[in-house]
Amino acid sequence: MKKLLLLFVCSFMLHATAQSTLTASQWQDDLKFLQETVHKDYPFLFKKTTAEEFDAAVAQLNKDIPNLQDHEIVVGLSKIIALFKYGHTDISFSHEPFAFRYLPFNLYQFNDGVYIQGTHKDHKEALGAKVIAVEGVPINKALEAIYPVVNAENSQYFKAFGINYLKFPEVLHATGMTSELKETVTLTLLKDGTTFTHQFTALPKGERPPIRYSLMQTEGDWLEARDQSQTPHYLKHLDKRYYFEFLEDSKTVYVRQSSVFHDPSEDITSFYNRVFDFIDNNDVERLVIDVRLNGGGNNFNNKDVITGIIQSEKINQIGKFFVILGRRTFSACQNLVNEMDNYTNAIFIGEPTAENINFYGDNHTLALPNSGIPIYLSWAWWQDKPQWLDGPWLAPHVAVDMSYEDYSTNTDPVLKTALEFNADNFVVDPMQYMTELYQKGEAEKLMIETKRMVADPRYKFFDFETELNKTGYNILRRGNAKEAIAVFDFVTQIFPDSANAWDSLAEGYLKAGDKDKAKAYYNKALQMDPDGPTGRNATEMLRVIAEGH
Repeated sequence: MKKLLLLFVCSFMLHATAQSTLTASQWQDDLKFLQETVHKDYPFLFKKTTAEEFDAAVAQLNKDIPNLQDHEIVVGLSKIIALFKYGHTDISFSHEPFAFRYLPFNLYQFNDGVYIQGTHKDHKEALGAKVIAVEGVPINKALEAIYPVVNAENSQYFKAFGINYLKFPEVLHATGMTSELKETVTLTLLKDGTTFTHQFTALPKGERPPIRYSLMQTEGDWLEARDQSQTPHYLKHLDKRYYFEFLEDSKTVYVRQSSVFHDPSEDITSFYNRVFDFIDNNDVERLVIDVRLNGGGNNFNNKDVITGIIQSEKINQIGKFFVILGRRTFSACQNLVNEMDNYTNAIFIGEPTAENINFYGDNHTLALPNSGIPIYLSWAWWQDKPQWLDGPWLAPHVAVDMSYEDYSTNTDPVLKTALEFNADNFVVDPMQYMTELYQKGEAEKLMIETKRMVADPRYKFFDFETELNKTGYNILRRGNAKEAIAVFDFVTQIFPDSANAWDSLAEGYLKAGDKDKAKAYYNKALQMDPDGPTGRNATEMLRVIAEGH
């Protein structure tokens, strides 16, 4: 009987091993299945990458598979999925038996560097340290190495969700930061003026740190770097999806909404009914809605938020309604802030969102036939704005971010900016303001004001050069080369070190028929960017001029 039982156990173990070990051919079949499914059912995803680029990446991985370990193949699949650059189009690293292990820390990128925001108590000495290098690779190079693995919709998505791919030993090895798959990884850290190395050993499979809203939580043996003696407003009551309080000193109603799903204790409609009832019946001068932690939910729940703001004449005014954005503002919350931008007088403060303005969301799960690894492929196109108003993110009117010291001491410069905002010394729409000055003929004031705004860090995410350049090309397309030249010349005065600005001015003169000036400015652009795309364009245009086309 014992022999029979032993034979049964051995047979079971061999069967389990066979199930968890795939041949190169099986992995290649999975890859082929993914490729064929994308082409057949998801060809619309080829917006930021081409079918040719996708197929080339598939062909390369297919060739490499016989020489790769399982985790390297999974990372290779992730790189292929990441080509689409949509946050909802992703791959799971948690599927057994190919699940990745976690290193016991959480990273957060502040405006002064990447820090250990949280870790296990066994690594307390590393808590709050600035990360200098990972396995000897400088942190900036380490982030560059993992970027192609992340389904990063934009750089904000990477900051919020991608940076912690550095906590997977499998990713570190597959991207070449370690020469072999290691369970213990060394970080070079800086803390209290001292640089030192610290080793982190991966957690057992299936265990992970308690991370919520991209931040380590203080649970059990887990620690986070923030002073726990008080809690800033945006981190209060995280057991609820939303809450509000009245900040009496500034006569402000502050709302922290961290989900577009209903809270079990109160639905979104009822919650905002209470918010607007409070505003109507109390001495309230402004409303701040903080969605910097909001990763989405059901965008059909947004309607009552928007209609409530529109109906509140007391609040829906420039300088009285503020929305705090952040790197986790994503998915259905992107729809929410788009609608706020479209239909209300919101002033946005903070960081850009993690989602494109118009985007693919709502994914279907595709299980690879042999490995069973889930691939999440987006299928629903959400377009809240016209195509010409699309962009990589919704940018704040006022740019504000946070240092590590701000975070660790519970200082919130973003909310502070909203509470102290003075509409008299800030231009909400720089393009409209510059256009008005131009139309009034106030050339000197236009130059002074534009230079002032370009130098003001609050306008960090307004791309003055691109917007002004677009205006010049719009005028040029209407056949008014003289006026377009005036705009392009203005751009070169504001951005004299931009090869693109001089290239545009050259094009203006070429359209006006002045080939000598066009050649002079194309040559200037070429000298400034000899090996780049602007230089290549300038070279081609100089050839065209020389041949008399």
